[in-house]
Amino acid sequence: MTDPTALPDLPLPEQRQVAIGHDAARTAVLTQLAEHRLPGAIMLQGPQGIGKATLAFELATAILTATGDEDPKRVREQVAALSHPNLALLRRRPKDAKGYYSVIRVEDIRELRETLQHTRGRSGHRIAILDSIDECNPSAANALLKTLEEPPSDTTFLLVSHRPGQLLPTIRSRCQNLAMRGLTDDMVRAVVASSHPGLDAATLERAVQLAGGRPRRAFETLALAENSPVGALLAWLQGPERMPVAAQIQLADALGADAQGPDMSFAREILNDWLAHEMREAAMHPTGRSRLASATELWEKAGALLGEADSVNLDMKQTLAVIFDAIRKHCALFANPAEPA
Repeated sequence: MTDPTALPDLPLPEQRQVAIGHDAARTAVLTQLAEHRLPGAIMLQGPQGIGKATLAFELATAILTATGDEDPKRVREQVAALSHPNLALLRRRPKDAKGYYSVIRVEDIRELRETLQHTRGRSGHRIAILDSIDECNPSAANALLKTLEEPPSDTTFLLVSHRPGQLLPTIRSRCQNLAMRGLTDDMVRAVVASSHPGLDAATLERAVQLAGGRPRRAFETLALAENSPVGALLAWLQGPERMPVAAQIQLADALGADAQGPDMSFAREILNDWLAHEMREAAMHPTGRSRLASATELWEKAGALLGEADSVNLDMKQTLAVIFDAIRKHCALFANPAEPA
């Protein structure tokens, strides 16, 4: 099953099967495996692009090997090919030859449930990976909840989530939740260098700088032009209230010139990270109630404006200009604006 979010020329998570970092999450699951007390569902949660899906397949391989009777090399090969009979994977399904459904549908969950109810094809534990659970629509989420409430025997669900706060609380309560964080710069550097051994030092360091602990984002930067306005956005977010208004207008024009291009896609991720970080900082500050209210309003406004621009094809330059102005005004009100994640 092809990954709809796959990046060109990079191996899929099931093909890598070795995640860099995340030792705490890995150790927690492997300890439970050794003690024969695997839970029915494990949620690997954290920012997108840090290796959660890769770790899910690494753990799946370890569990299938430890509980089955096949050679480890053979298990790895079957997992890489998604051909192991005790492994089930659910991603967004292809809609046609040109694209994928935008969500995981209730019929997809029902199909997965029926698969898990069949007699297992081999001895040992069964693993079901959802990559990612965030893409379940409400009906699919409710169907999944029923499955988690009465899971098949000797089966563990590995649920990948980039936005666990938006999931049903009842789903989260049915899982062992393992929080995962971004990687260190050295780890990101190692991941990128191993996939692009001929990369020059300057390009590699630029990718690491823009990655923010996410190897996926580092790879995405390689598609950006050297003079991409993304770097200017990061610099602007260091102190929007100190920048001239003309700078944010120029930035909006540059980023919004191609609403579907890699620069704009990257910029949206950076803005989401900045807004989320600002809300966390405000929530942790002892006098941050008004700052939190302002940051929350800013988050909702930015999301609504971008969503409206997507749905009715509004001018992205103007949309960004309004968002940037709101960010500048917010930062001018408070002494410690957030820095990009």
